[in-house]
Order: sequence, then structure tokens, then C-alpha cells
Amino acid sequence: MIKNLMQGLAVMLPLLATGQTVTSPNGNVALSFSLDGGRPTYELKYKQREVVKPSRLGLELDKNKHASKKMKETDLMDGFVIKGTKTSTFDETWKPVWGESSTIRNHYNELEVELNQPASKRNIVIRFRVYDDGMGLRYEFPQQKSLNYFVIKEEHTQFAMAGDHTAWWLPGDYDTQEYETVESRLSEIRGKMKAAITHNASQTQFSPTGVQTSLQLKSDDGLYINIHEAACVNYPTMHLNLDDKNMVLESWLTPDAEGLKGYMQTPCNTPWRTVIVSDDARDMLSSNLILNLNEPCKIEDTSWIHPTKYCGVWWEMITRNKTWRYTDDLPSVRLGVTDYTKTKPNGRHGATNEEVRKYIDFAAANGLDQVLVEGWNEGWEDWSGKSKFDVFDFLTPYPDFDIKALNEYAHSKGVKLMMHHETSASVMNYERYLDKAYTLMNQYGYDAVKSGYVGDMIPRGEHHYSQTMNNHYLYCVTEAAKHHIMVNAHEATRPTGLCRTWPNLVGNESARGTEYEAFGGSEPYHTVILPFTRLQGGPMDYTPGILETQLWTWSKNKNYVHTTLVGQLALYLTMYSPLQMAADLPDNYKKYDDAFQFIRDVAVDWDESHYLEAEPARYITVARKAKGKDDWFVGGKCDAHGHEATVKFDFLDSDKKYECTIYSDGKNADYEKNPKSYTIKKRMVKKGDVIKIKEARGGGFAMSLFAK
Repeated sequence: MIKNLMQGLAVMLPLLATGQTVTSPNGNVALSFSLDGGRPTYELKYKQREVVKPSRLGLELDKNKHASKKMKETDLMDGFVIKGTKTSTFDETWKPVWGESSTIRNHYNELEVELNQPASKRNIVIRFRVYDDGMGLRYEFPQQKSLNYFVIKEEHTQFAMAGDHTAWWLPGDYDTQEYETVESRLSEIRGKMKAAITHNASQTQFSPTGVQTSLQLKSDDGLYINIHEAACVNYPTMHLNLDDKNMVLESWLTPDAEGLKGYMQTPCNTPWRTVIVSDDARDMLSSNLILNLNEPCKIEDTSWIHPTKYCGVWWEMITRNKTWRYTDDLPSVRLGVTDYTKTKPNGRHGATNEEVRKYIDFAAANGLDQVLVEGWNEGWEDWSGKSKFDVFDFLTPYPDFDIKALNEYAHSKGVKLMMHHETSASVMNYERYLDKAYTLMNQYGYDAVKSGYVGDMIPRGEHHYSQTMNNHYLYCVTEAAKHHIMVNAHEATRPTGLCRTWPNLVGNESARGTEYEAFGGSEPYHTVILPFTRLQGGPMDYTPGILETQLWTWSKNKNYVHTTLVGQLALYLTMYSPLQMAADLPDNYKKYDDAFQFIRDVAVDWDESHYLEAEPARYITVARKAKGKDDWFVGGKCDAHGHEATVKFDFLDSDKKYECTIYSDGKNADYEKNPKSYTIKKRMVKKGDVIKIKEARGGGFAMSLFAK
């Protein structure tokens, strides 16, 4: 690891009369800080172009009996003087446990501003880190006599935009991110909000102009801007509320059950508020800014953490061919009381010994690492929508699931089972059983768990993204690390780069996944915008690989997947994740075995990644080099307009030739009318060659390149 930490002003612009400016290492990004009538203010420019106009900073505190000043509490909004400033440069190269590249450079210039509020005798620090592709800022609160305990009523961090930008946004919501992304001008959000809000098991909106992060924007003069947060620890998730008259976005924190935003004890700090900016959309996808703003890995021995390719007992349930519950006889269940041996199996239960063995055999035959099994444990008969506290114990299998025998069978085939913990949002119940549940996993050789938080939260009144809940999600990850277990949380808060610190956090859901294709479908651009938004903070368990896209060909479900078959292959490249599912049924993969070969071949961990083409919600083309190998994989995905991709093989080694297999949409392929038309061609390629590939409406392509 290379570290270079220098104090001084040589790389900075001079101190201004009212503040200071710091530039990025390459000089393209400039961050200026000043006090405007005692109120902290900053602005951000990229190549002399306005990105964030002068914007105010500060925190509004609650007059609260639990605060140091109790009902006489005052705000941290204005009345400040600059007590001191420090500047520094930092440069390191670190190695992630898994990721899009084997090394990541963390290079920034920093400005630390110490502020004093004379009226309250309080000091705070605002820290800015400026990178070549953007900046992060956070508030820091040193321990002091006059600021020990405080309660946040609202954080007021502004992002004043320089125009009515095009935005790709989700409705702001305290409990779900499972909305379709809307593309509009900022000024159009208010008029489009009502139609953008679709039903979910748990949802709470807060404003007709409130949106979620990561928010992707594009200015009329071609600047790409992304607003998000990094390192959200012991703090609520941030949303953005838009003043659509002035085009000012402002932080809006998720409240707790009392309506308050955060209980703080000094010394402490907020998460980083991030702005990524470039005039090249590809830089949005290759940015490591959010990862870099997180703390280094806290797990000493990471040898047990590994990327995973898996299949599972899941898709048939999602399409309603099978069910999670064991019986239809029970209107309600009591843990430890209900005797399932005295009930009649419904014949549609998915997690049976026979069914699981079928998936184990399939995984073993096709080089897949693990098999997810949902619906294995007692309690699924009345799990959802009841606000039930004692909903699952995460320990007791149904009579038709032999946990010991199935794990032994899997291990004999070189395969592991993946645990499933649906909590039904009964968080207190889950924490009661957590250590026992993780110990059970250790006992039977599970090393990964998919957890879920469907429904309204228990403790009742809490929201999915409150400070309390964010602490819970991280608690599960840290406890799992003690048991050498990897975590893939669904319906949890959106990631903010914590996978750098805790790399056993191998994935989240936190957006509409493939399951929505069985619920009516997602727009073809859905998977082409997620890398610009949801994936900024960390990987998603998207569950790709549905090759039989027309569900009615094998089920009673009348929906279809809104991509072509080849478009599904592309997702293994364009939507980065160390956790990749082959989500379709084994029988469907047999129908398209030649196309399934790409899923067998594609890597899940990478030495290098090169984004060749990109435009938000339009198209993405990426090339990735397999970890520790000379092999490359290339994928491209587009929206409903189609796209002609140009693949320039400039990234290949000059001394090698490669056997290239190209999986492309057929001549008349179309995600609606002809989704399963595809071609497979082979040719030799070398550095400098160029291939153009036509992607159909909602389609894509995939390539494997094996060095010869």
C-alpha cells in the first residue's frame, strides 16, 4: 500500500478573505467554502463549470430532554466563525477483497474547517475531500462540555443545481426503494410524483418533490452529476427534498418512530454527502469515490469471503407455480406450538427434499457454488401483513426439509446451501434468534445468508431506513463476520459503500429486482439506469439469467421479462455483483443450453473493468478481466430504443490472441415480440480489433474471450 500524507498549501489555492478553495489532484474539481453571514456555505465547480451553486450547510437540533441543553437546545445552522483550517493530500492504493478491479486508488485533497459558534460555545468541523471525479463532505462533532448529547431534528445540507437538469429519480420513501425509475426534468418531479408511487408492502412518502439517492442528473451542457452518501453508520438514510422553484435539493433524513432523525453522542460524525461529476458518463460507472470514503476493512482474516454464483428454489415461487408455505390447513401459526406433522402438505411447497436435491444436482453439474432455498422453515402460513412479532425462529425446518441430510448431500457434490432468513420486518424477534440462527448455519456448513425485511417494521413505527434500523442491518453484518458468514440483505437500506469496511456484506437488494418481471415487468431501461443509481453504493442481488422470458410457456403467469434472452446474459457484466444468480429453472436452461454456456463461463470477480460506452438509461458496454486469469468478458445492455455497440479491443494484451464467443440478438429479436432470437458466433480477436454489434430493443450482447 502506498501512502503519502502531506501537510501544506502547495497543492491548494490561497486562503480567501471569507473562506478557502481546494482543488482535486488533477485540478478539474474545485470546492470553495465560506461563511455567509455566519452560515457555512460551499460551492463546487468542474472544469470551471458550475456543478453546485453556493449552498448552505447546517443541522437543526431538537429541543429535547435527552439533549445536553435539554429544552434550551439551539441549532447548528448559523452564527459561526472560522476557528481554523487545515489542508492535506492523501494518496493510497488498496486491495478490495472482491470488486470490479483488484486495486483501487484513493487520492484526494482535503480541507478541514473548524467552526466555532460563540453564542453556544460549541465547535464543529466540516471536512471536505475533493477527488478528480467529485467530492465528499461531512459534519464532525468533537466531544466538548457544551456539545455531548444532541438530537437531530433535521440536517440541512443543500445541493443548489445550476439548471433544470434531467433527473433519473425514485419517489422519496422511508420504507421502500422498489419503484420504477422516472426520467424527467427536476421541474417535472412534482407533476409526475403521484403516478410514480406504486403499491408496496411497506411505504411512506414524505413530499411531492422528495426523491431518493443515489440521484443521477444530466445538465443541458453535458455534465453528469450524481448525489448520494457514503459510510452511513449510526445515522438515518438521507433522501433529498427539492425546492423546484430554485432547483435546490436539500437533505431529508429518515425519522424514527418519534419523528426525530438521530440521537448523537460526541465525538461523532455524519455520513459523507457525495457529489460525483464528469462530462463523460463512463466516469459515473467507474467511480470509486463512495468506496474510498468508507473506512478500511475491519475483518483481519478475509479468506472465507468469496464471490458466489448460485441457483435456487425461488423463481417458481415468485411466479406462483410453487409456494413458500408447507400447508394450506392453517389460518395462523404459533411457533413451538403448531404441529406440522398433523397437517396436510399442500403439494405445492417448493422447499422439499426432492426439489432441493434437483437443484443441488444442477448446481454441481454446471459449476455453480451454492443453492438458495427459500421456504425451508416453519411459519410461512401467516408471515406477511399481520404485524406478527413471533413470526419465524430461523431454526426449525418443515417436515419435508431434512436440513442435515440435504447439507450433507450438497457437500458431497461440492456445493453449499445458502440460508434464507425472512424476518417479516420483525426485527426484535430476529435479533433474539440471531446468534442461534448463525450457529445453526455454522453447524451445517452454510457460509451465506439471504435476509429479508418485507412489511412494516417491528418495533412498530420505525421505518426501514431510520437510524435504529441502519444500526440493526450493520449489527447483523458484524455478528455474521464473527461466524464467518456472508450477508445478502433484501428490503434493507440502500448501500453506502460499507462493503469496503465489512466485505462479508456481499450484496443487497434495495431496488426492484427480477421478481418484478413476474409482477408485471420493469421497463427495459431499468437495468441500464441501476448502475448509475442504486449500484453507486454497492452491489445488488439482481437475480439475472431468466432465459425463458415468456413465463406463460411453463407457468400460469401471463407476464414476461422485459429484455431479450441475450440481454439477460449481458446483466452478468453490466450490473456488477460478486453474488450472481442463475435465476431460471434448470429445465429452462436445458432448452437454451448453448446460451447457458455463457453463464457457466462468466467470472464473478475481476482484476480490471473498462467501461467502453455509457449513457444513463440508454446503454452500457463494459469489458472485465477475470481475477487471476487472462480471460475477458464483455457485455452490453440497452433500453427499448436498441443500440449499436462498438467494441474496441484496446484493453487486450498485445502479445495474446483470444478465442471470442459472441452471444448476440438475432436479426429480428425484440424484447416484446421475439425475445428468444439469438445467435452464437466464434472468431479470433486481438488487441486493436473492432467489432460492432446491433442490440435489439431491450436487448444486449455478451462475449467471452479466452486467451490462447
